Amino acid sequence: MAGKSVESSSTKAKKYAGWVVAMILAVFWLVVAFVPFLFMVISGFKQKMETIMYGAFHMPEKFYPDNYIEIITDPRFWNYFKNSVIVLVLSLALLLLFAAFAAYPLSRFKFKMRDTTFLLIVACMSVPIHVTMIPVFQMSIKSGLYDSIWALIPTAVAFATPLSVFILTGFMKGIPADLEEAADIDGCGRYKRFFKVILPLCTPGLSTLAIYNGVNIWNEFIFAFTLTQSEKNRTLPLALWNYQGVYSSNTAMIMACLTLSVIPMIILFIIMQDKLVKGMMAGAVKG
Repeated sequence: MAGKSVESSSTKAKKYAGWVVAMILAVFWLVVAFVPFLFMVISGFKQKMETIMYGAFHMPEKFYPDNYIEIITDPRFWNYFKNSVIVLVLSLALLLLFAAFAAYPLSRFKFKMRDTTFLLIVACMSVPIHVTMIPVFQMSIKSGLYDSIWALIPTAVAFATPLSVFILTGFMKGIPADLEEAADIDGCGRYKRFFKVILPLCTPGLSTLAIYNGVNIWNEFIFAFTLTQSEKNRTLPLALWNYQGVYSSNTAMIMACLTLSVIPMIILFIIMQDKLVKGMMAGAVKG
């Protein structure tokens, strides 16, 4: 009995030590992630001369909300915001649909060149997207899409598809085949099985991809800067250029603009965080 009590106490001590280490790491990560965000929000309440005279890490002497008010009342900001929302929504809709269409046969059917096709898709993940900038730029000009938000949508979908197909293929492989067989017995054809059985079960995986790719699409700068020229067709990350002068930059205004740009992604994460955790846990168990 004494040996069992000693063993149980040592097990409890190990669990307690593990929780302590986990809490320390969680607090450390919270500080690392939250402090820059807090600094960005507070810096948006400074006046322009404060960042020049006292430095970036100096607390504002008086909170100055005019930076946020000026940006919110600026119609150009809402035009950038509208363009970003259009690009984000259409890109995610097409991306998740194409990725699901590609992942389903790769995960459920046996056909020639299946493994080769999957390997080619995985190989595309290793291609740096910026080496394709010149070909994409030329294609957008020849197709008549240059200087429009419609040039950004196929670009975002194309570069995010390989990783999305890779993740969804592994996710769909973990779905029991018995569910499809039962649906087949009930009279569901191949298309009904896909839309009524497979897709609903892939909701956690699709939500995870939506958040991951949504953040990348929302913050995309290089292609948005390269493929658009006029102000009416530019997206929200390019709004920062309005507050950069030839000799100086309005750092406080840039920080305020960054804060307002981040808020939609924070709201998206708060709404979908439960599905994100479920998707990550499901992928970990099935992987």
